[in-house]
Amino acid sequence: MSNLLRPPSLGPIVGHTTDSSARIWIRGADVGDSRTVGIAALYEKNKYINGSASYFRLHREYDRTGIADFENLKADTKYTVRTGSLTIDSTDMDVHVSDINIFDRLPKPDVWVADLEVLPPAESAANFTTFSNQTGDAMSFIFGSCRYPGILWKKKRADVIFDPIYERFQKGTGGKQPRFMIMVGDQIYADMFNKSIPIGLADTEEEFRDRYITAFGSRNMRRLLRSVPHYMILDDHEIEDNWVRGRIKKREKRMLFTIAISAYMSYQWCHCPRNFAKRLYYSFECSGYPFFVTDGRTQRIRDDDDKVLEDNHMLGYPLKDKNNPNYKGQIDILCEWLVEQQKSVGNRPKFIVSASVFVPNNVDTIVKKRKGKTIDNRWKDDSWAAFPETRKQLLKTIVEKNVQNVVFLSGDIHCSNVAEMSFHHKQKGRLPLKAFSITSSALYWPFPFADGEPNDYVHDSKKEDDGFDINGDVTLHYKARDFEQDDNFIQVNIGPTTIMAETFNKKGESIKKSNLKLA
Repeated sequence: MSNLLRPPSLGPIVGHTTDSSARIWIRGADVGDSRTVGIAALYEKNKYINGSASYFRLHREYDRTGIADFENLKADTKYTVRTGSLTIDSTDMDVHVSDINIFDRLPKPDVWVADLEVLPPAESAANFTTFSNQTGDAMSFIFGSCRYPGILWKKKRADVIFDPIYERFQKGTGGKQPRFMIMVGDQIYADMFNKSIPIGLADTEEEFRDRYITAFGSRNMRRLLRSVPHYMILDDHEIEDNWVRGRIKKREKRMLFTIAISAYMSYQWCHCPRNFAKRLYYSFECSGYPFFVTDGRTQRIRDDDDKVLEDNHMLGYPLKDKNNPNYKGQIDILCEWLVEQQKSVGNRPKFIVSASVFVPNNVDTIVKKRKGKTIDNRWKDDSWAAFPETRKQLLKTIVEKNVQNVVFLSGDIHCSNVAEMSFHHKQKGRLPLKAFSITSSALYWPFPFADGEPNDYVHDSKKEDDGFDINGDVTLHYKARDFEQDDNFIQVNIGPTTIMAETFNKKGESIKKSNLKLA
């Protein structure tokens, strides 16, 4: 049996991290039909931790991607992981061989440590700090969305912003030291122009692979991915523009979906938490602050050009029979999670990651009356305005269970902003409840004239008649501000009484600071 150790072709990526564990992802070397096995070894203060090296499979059906999980780590501690891709002789590629059978044929993992140490660090080494096990008042993280790949000579511009993001992680101190990065959708653009234009449209395994390798393999982004924990969720462009589940009824769209989701699960989902089996949504926490990352795309139930909103569901069908709780939808799970977190952490902020913007709404979605006729264009929208039933169930839970300080983190619209939500009772007036929305602009979007104009969105729902009736007695209102259309990312700094969302441009310059006072 011949062996050859090479650096990964892509990665490593630091994925789901806790105060005692970390998940590291790589894509193995391209070696034809031969089998590939990943190997990873853990270091602290540049010293190898004896016995930490381990093998993990890089399956061909997952495009030779795989993960190594490290457990029993020390909290708030810096570690390095060195990774490599091991090529071994292959028999018939169609013959299934278990992981144990393959690993038993290999020497003890520790024998590869010296070989791992001579691989180029920029291609094989990951660095991370485990989360703190203290529930403190201060915590910080960075998030962004929408990385358009760039065209021709402009491709390098798509990678520019990841250098200042990396520098923010290096410069922070104390409570303003970012602990992780969230990418809230459109990490790739499968359709570079439009779903109806075949040019630049990915619809094969090879084309989706190329999209991920181009994005995750770019110089600055690759350095960032291997340097800090990352959490990701898909949006439409991981599949197709404004994707809805109703398109699966068409054979060619069903094939596209299968290929796109297979690639997504291999390159993004697999290094995230998996606490809901093979569902794409998940939850995690850092320093006592809970996060729920929603899948608002594969479970988006509606048809294109369907003007009936009552049967639209952003987060899957809700539970049909309360007496049979075995068939809960994602929205039911999210609502239960909110109630549990309110009981567990009290009024500490609870973060909901939603690729689609919760508020503000697009001005075109405001329901108007003209000459005795009702004009309702919400069905044209791709955000929460087109899903009133899902929005209502979520808001009813917040109001009726008194869930304080829910914060939505979103992207998609290429226009960053913050919004403060308030709840108004017909008889009691304004309720002592608060919720917030923080939306990032695009990490790279070269067409600002196409969308994302600040005046396209509601700034004051009361003045612009865009309130949302929650339960017949309580209405949601909001005020949005600090709009910024240029490429940017947002650092969220959580304090004991406020959240400060600081917006940075592609040069890493602070351009806005938005203070949100908690309840």
